[in-house]
Amino acid sequence: MSLDVLNLAKSYPYEIPSRSFIFSGGAHEELVAGAPFPDVSGRKPVLAVGSNQSPEQLARKFKGPDIGTIPVSRGTLKDFDIVYSSHVASYGAIPTTLRHSPATLVTLSVTWLTPDQETRMHETEVTTSNYIFGKLDGIELALSPEWVLSSAFVYSSRRGALVRDGHPVAQAGAPAERRSWPSLTQVEIQTHVRDQTAPGEGLDDFIHASVTDASIRTARTEALAANSLAFNYSGFTEKDL
Repeated sequence: MSLDVLNLAKSYPYEIPSRSFIFSGGAHEELVAGAPFPDVSGRKPVLAVGSNQSPEQLARKFKGPDIGTIPVSRGTLKDFDIVYSSHVASYGAIPTTLRHSPATLVTLSVTWLTPDQETRMHETEVTTSNYIFGKLDGIELALSPEWVLSSAFVYSSRRGALVRDGHPVAQAGAPAERRSWPSLTQVEIQTHVRDQTAPGEGLDDFIHASVTDASIRTARTEALAANSLAFNYSGFTEKDL
């Protein structure tokens, strides 16, 4: 397997800008401090908790000039954390999902999507059967001191949160305060999943099998999901697409 494919799995969730940015035509431009955010009227605020925060991943999902621009704002979400999902993605990574975590304050992104952009995002998330789309109400999502959202939309893992030693596993690198659970890097969580589902196999060989053999990938996902934790926030409502 090529180093590029292995890197795609191991480097999830890819490089995430620390500031809000505008994605357009496969590239992005970060907004300088104090710059006004674009008008997002008619757009839907969809939380990005994993690789959808990265311009690199957005470029893979939104190709062509007709997709338009996507404003992406950085913010902090109270009482939640970013944890690993109990599934293996087709490109070999162990992706993330949101989990209710009282007192935790996690930094993440919001993609502001038009109806056409939302349809495309659904195609990359929901049709894989790994995520469901829904709305979070009663939240506190601060995009600036003057701009706080009480509701937003999110893709939540249909497989639930991955469990290690009886607890969810936070994603190392996701900025968070007052985190309740241990955090691991992508390589560390890959190693844990390897040890659980294919002990003794080399990590690169393990990732190679996840990418090239759908039946192996499905079996590993089912093994993880058998001991997973369902999304634990009562203010989440699944939405019809």
